[in-house]
Amino acid sequence: MSDVVIRPLTADDKAEWRRLWTGYLEFYESEVSEEVYETTFSRLLAGNAGTDNEYRGLLAVIDGQPVGLVHYLFHRHCWKVEDVCYLQDLYADPEVRGQGIGRSLIEAVYKAADEAGNPGVYWTTQEFNAVGRRLYDRIGKLTPFIKYSRF
Repeated sequence: MSDVVIRPLTADDKAEWRRLWTGYLEFYESEVSEEVYETTFSRLLAGNAGTDNEYRGLLAVIDGQPVGLVHYLFHRHCWKVEDVCYLQDLYADPEVRGQGIGRSLIEAVYKAADEAGNPGVYWTTQEFNAVGRRLYDRIGKLTPFIKYSRF
């Protein structure tokens, strides 16, 4: 395998980002409207440009081809003075899984959080994501929290 390059998402990445994010959504048996695709991509670009309180996006690239993505957000936390980082979406193309893409993307988010002075990073996954959880168990700490929502 060639070296993996982790880099910020750019406007030129729209088609490949959409392909990857669609794969992520399909994995979780979800879909979003065209408006959500457009809004999310715009927000990611704004976050990468330094707009506060917007999501940021990174791509994993091998030989010029995007093969994975991660979306993350810095936000305030009532129990801390510094912000924390929420890693919302993480995805690697099925054909490159097990090659360190997910780990590289998470470590890039860890680095961004450290550089921003916000070392706390957290994420959620569904219980059935056994492959992802094997990685998460190695590089994160499982918490006892249970998630509730109103959507």
